[in-house]
Amino acid sequence: MDKTTYKAHVTAAFDRAAGSYDRLGVTFFTPMGRRLVERADPRPGDRVLDVGCGRGACLFHAASLVGGSGHVLGIDIAPAMVEAARREAAADGVGNVELRVMDGEFPDLPAGSFDVVIGSYSLIFFPDAQAALPRYAGLLADGGRIAFTSPVFDDDTFPFLPPVFTELIPRSLLENLPAQWRPEELQRRFNSWLAKEADLRRALELAGFRDVEIADEPVGLVAPSGEAWVNWSHTQGMRLLWEHLPDGDRERLRVRLTEALDDMREDGGPLSIETPVRYVTAGVTR
Repeated sequence: MDKTTYKAHVTAAFDRAAGSYDRLGVTFFTPMGRRLVERADPRPGDRVLDVGCGRGACLFHAASLVGGSGHVLGIDIAPAMVEAARREAAADGVGNVELRVMDGEFPDLPAGSFDVVIGSYSLIFFPDAQAALPRYAGLLADGGRIAFTSPVFDDDTFPFLPPVFTELIPRSLLENLPAQWRPEELQRRFNSWLAKEADLRRALELAGFRDVEIADEPVGLVAPSGEAWVNWSHTQGMRLLWEHLPDGDRERLRVRLTEALDDMREDGGPLSIETPVRYVTAGVTR
C-alpha cells in the first residue's frame, strides 16, 4: 500500500464531506460515540485525546464529563473536519476543547500526557494500526486507558457496513475501488487481527496494554428513508465507492439501495438497522 496516496484519498474524501458529515438526519456515529465515551469513563479533570475526532461525536460528550478542570484534544487528518468541530465548539462556548490537524498514525504529542485516548471508527483505519498502538500506550499516563470502536468483522459480509448490505451491493461494483479499498484487501488488513477476540487481545498486549475488554453491541442506524441513507452514505467512508463508480453504475446502485431500504421500513416509518459494533478498552500500568 502506498501510504501517502492512501492518506491523501482519505483526507480529500473527508474534507469534501465535512460540511454535511453526520448532519443529514441519520443517526449512527453520535450514539456509537456516546457509548464509546461511556465505556472509556473519563472523570472530572481527565485529559482526553480523541483520535479522528471528525465533527465531534465523542469530543463534546467527553468534554462535558471531564468538566472545566479537564481538557479534550481532538485530532483529525482532514482540516475541514477540524475547522467544522472548532466552529461548533466556539458557537456552543465549549472552553475545554482544543482541535488540531494531525496524522493520528504518528501523533506528535508528549509522552504520558493523557488519561484517556478515544478512537471511534478511526484508529483501526491507519495503514499500520498495530504499529501505532504502542505509540498510544506511550501517550497515556500511568493508569490511563484507551477505548476504540471497530466493526465486527466477518469473512462472509462486506466490511464496514451492516450485514444486510452484503446482498444489496453487487460485488462486481467493488472492482471500481482502488486496490487498497477492495474487500479482499480490507479483509487481509482488518480481519487478520480484529475479527477474532484472541488476536485483538494479543495485539493490544504486545503494544503494552493490559486489562483488555472486548464487547460487541448493536447500534441502531436510523434514517428517515432509503434516500436519506443513500445521501448520508456519501458523507462517510462509502463515499470512496460512490466517487469511483461510472455514472450509470452509480445511478443504478442509488436506485437499488433506495428501493431496497424503503422496503425495510414499517408503515412508512423510519428505516432502522441494527449494526454490530465492537467496543474495545484497555489500560496501561507503568
